[in-house]
Amino acid sequence: MGSVRLEAITWERLADRLAERLLDLKPADGGARPRVALDGSPAARPGELAERVAQALQVRGRPALTVGVEGFLRPASVRLEYGHQDVDAYYDGWFDTGALWREVFGPLEPGGDGRVLPDLWDPVTDRATRSAYTLLPPGGVLLLHGPLLLRHWFPFDLTVHVLLSSGALRRRTPESGRWTLPAFERYDRETDPAGTADVLVRADDPRHPAWNG
Repeated sequence: MGSVRLEAITWERLADRLAERLLDLKPADGGARPRVALDGSPAARPGELAERVAQALQVRGRPALTVGVEGFLRPASVRLEYGHQDVDAYYDGWFDTGALWREVFGPLEPGGDGRVLPDLWDPVTDRATRSAYTLLPPGGVLLLHGPLLLRHWFPFDLTVHVLLSSGALRRRTPESGRWTLPAFERYDRETDPAGTADVLVRADDPRHPAWNG
């Protein structure tokens, strides 16, 4: 992370500041709908920040759609082929990146119809969700949230990483999920999300975030 200077902020103010920034964001590929990553481990709760930003955008008259990568898990027969706690499988094979490209990013490309599938697979029932497509109109913002997002070359127009120190990550990850921690260590080494994201949010104390905005 180097010597990045972070300033204290509230979650509400952070959502407002991000929403203001997104109002002027133009897709790099000339499309009509900006695509934003809110990247972080489950313990960092990037989905909560995504929902706050979506609400802040809607207050400003800008449509927004939040999509969680957890809704694009592969079926258990594929995901758990090497066991329920295989770190390499979690890192490389739990999430259906092909479906994300096809059902989320494809419709938002220039000339796309904006019809996004908000989720594909229910890990509880291990069945397709059969959710309806959601229309994101031109000017609307996609807010994709979840873990390990910045290693797939997804065409994001802005990236936000919600950072937990290794100690905070261990403390805030339930015992049942601690087997995944080596995957996040590998992610830090190979992708350096804290150093490469456009916006960095430190959330070691969930009551008092800080950011580099």
